[in-house]
Amino acid sequence: MDTSLDRESMEFDVVIVGGGPAGLSAAIRLKQVNPDLSIVVLEKGAEVGAHILSGAVVDPVGIDHLLPGWRDDPAHPFKTEVTDDQFLLLGPAGSVRLPNFAMPPLMNNHGNFIVSLGNVCRWLAAKAEELGVEIYPGFAAVEVLYNEDGAVVGVATGDMGIEKNGEPGQNFARGMELLGKYTLIGEGVRGSIAKQLIAKYDLSKGREPQKFGIGIKELWQVKPENHKQGLVQHSFGWPLGMSTGGGSFLYHLEDNMVAVGFVVHLNYKNPYLYPFEEFQRFKTHPAIRGTFEGGKRVSYGARAITEGGYQSVPRLSFPGGALIGCSAGLVNVPRIKGSHNAVLSGILAADRIAAAIVGGRANDEVVEIENDWRASDIGRDLKRVRNVKPLWSRFGTAVGVALGGLDMWTNQLFGFSFFGTLKHGKTDAQSLEPASKHKPIAYPKPDGVLTFDRLSSVFLSNTNHEENQPVHLKVKDMDLQKRSEHDIYAGPSNRYCPAGVYEWVEKDGRDVFVINAQNCVHCKTCDIKDPNGNITWVPPQGGEGPVYPNM
Repeated sequence: MDTSLDRESMEFDVVIVGGGPAGLSAAIRLKQVNPDLSIVVLEKGAEVGAHILSGAVVDPVGIDHLLPGWRDDPAHPFKTEVTDDQFLLLGPAGSVRLPNFAMPPLMNNHGNFIVSLGNVCRWLAAKAEELGVEIYPGFAAVEVLYNEDGAVVGVATGDMGIEKNGEPGQNFARGMELLGKYTLIGEGVRGSIAKQLIAKYDLSKGREPQKFGIGIKELWQVKPENHKQGLVQHSFGWPLGMSTGGGSFLYHLEDNMVAVGFVVHLNYKNPYLYPFEEFQRFKTHPAIRGTFEGGKRVSYGARAITEGGYQSVPRLSFPGGALIGCSAGLVNVPRIKGSHNAVLSGILAADRIAAAIVGGRANDEVVEIENDWRASDIGRDLKRVRNVKPLWSRFGTAVGVALGGLDMWTNQLFGFSFFGTLKHGKTDAQSLEPASKHKPIAYPKPDGVLTFDRLSSVFLSNTNHEENQPVHLKVKDMDLQKRSEHDIYAGPSNRYCPAGVYEWVEKDGRDVFVINAQNCVHCKTCDIKDPNGNITWVPPQGGEGPVYPNM
């Protein structure tokens, strides 16, 4: 069958890529403002929420703006309000609790909720559909469509039924074009469509490089005596060294469930560092392991996190649309929160686009989105924490965290920073150093009770990919991968990937790069951390990947 066959097309007022908090909030807001607008949301997961992973402690400020009466809805997912907030500095054998009064007020989680962000998105999707929004789960946007003036006019979904050799199979079906007056991109961190648009329109010009972390999470059912509903506990320090940024979270939800996660900043230098194993080590700390004694791990997942903040946010508007949510990098790093800004960005974009459509505009640049976000609640939220990440990166954990705390206090009390606005400098890929500068790290073997291996973990993520399809992890230059990633950097892809996708295997006397694409949990770390930018993540067939329950 000829893949050049014309695709069918559908026309809408607004096309939204991504069924996360940003995309769904934009869809709801557009319908609130103008019920006559036709809105479609494309979601690459098999269902809304299937690919959503976050801590998550949610600041409800965004939901309060979007759905003011949400607390009266018995179906809402915000069941556990934060009752206790703890901050720990971990050493190899002990811990010190930091006093809450010393923490900047913005770090206080009073009034926030511990939730499954996937379940929040499922709830928002139901709200959107009640308003008449069309939601298409299982359809991945793979191509941006442009008009003759170079403006975005929509997206195309991927062809289905392409076999491993790149040829159409027996069940081949052409993708579909979804055309709109405007297109909003809310596909999450390091999305493939956002990458294309940022490059085409040079949206990062004049901005600092985007920075990232890798967040790895498990969901546990613990014994009732080890559970304290509403407890939020964050830590930093061990097992990471003082020169490597990162930290942990323990969130006690309802029904004896505890979400535990570990974030490693991806600007680490040592190619032998193994974020997954650092997470497993973290759980063995005397201040942590007691929570999980007698408990059962029920789910696992991983996801990249944007950490560049205020100075790394690209230009949001482009001809024909805008970036929203984590596609725009709106995470508040010290708070480990981004969903509130994702919702607010969806609202802001929806308001400006609805006004443009009423004014008879289409496929032009709604510059009001770019012009207005820094003066909004989003801009104010990000500006006051803009130096926390670069201070941590520059001075290490001990000094950098202290300086970051001081900077947040001065921003809180006086509205300015002694540091101005610091730069990030290198990308995370450029931060990696050759293996010759470092020594391998010996990690303990998993015990299968508290600590685990990657493959048994991926099993809990319900990840599935049809094997007879083209690999969705594209290596541009395999020779470069061997002579640089392997020979100079000692194959860090085998360690930074939290799903065991990449291996270097000896075959016929030479080392061969093996890609186990079926394991991929779509975290995008390889797209970020490969030292040569030689690996590109693109969506597999729609609906494939992890299926996260309650994550």
